Amino acid sequence: MSALTRHPVTPLGVANWQADVAQLLDEHHLAAISPSGVRRMHFAVSLGQFLQGLRDAEVCTLYGRFITDLDSFCYQLERAIAGPAIERRVDGPRGVTALLRSREVYRGRPASKFRFYVWHDADVLLLHDRPLFGRLVDAIAGVAAEAEYASDDLLMIHRLVSVGGEELDVYSRLPEGQFQSWHNDGLGEPFWKVVTGIDAPKVMTYRIDQLAK
Repeated sequence: MSALTRHPVTPLGVANWQADVAQLLDEHHLAAISPSGVRRMHFAVSLGQFLQGLRDAEVCTLYGRFITDLDSFCYQLERAIAGPAIERRVDGPRGVTALLRSREVYRGRPASKFRFYVWHDADVLLLHDRPLFGRLVDAIAGVAAEAEYASDDLLMIHRLVSVGGEELDVYSRLPEGQFQSWHNDGLGEPFWKVVTGIDAPKVMTYRIDQLAK
């Protein structure tokens, strides 16, 4: 008797969507939104697996359910990016930004050209500490813009995929939020605008539920 091949039933009905979403990451970070926790989970896991298979790419998975403050974010980041332990601060020579800028190079292998940050349940930190969430998004988007527009180092493309529900949806529409504007510390023009010459981070809102049609 021949074995029957069973195709898994998934909460996203559109087939082979991963390549289309990955193409959006050529130019943008994504805020991927759905009211369905199951759809959010499937989207983040499936996209992360697809991105992991791309040539010269690394994927940093951040499990947002366990990220409620700066320490818990740093704990996960240190385990996603090879490098030294970091101080529990966003800026500075040993802070989050410094680790984001780093890149491990292994003998006999080319350096990674792409780094994707897939942040599951990103709205958990948003609910706990909105200003900190904005600072961290600002750091990732800022390092990405710096690498593309203001660095002489070998180019690395950084892209953030923030996955969440209603709170992330609301935040994505705030003009002062870090999906639409650089963090302003009140000292003049935002730091990343000065460094990169880019007026605002390039973040696209993506509706996961369109894949369930």
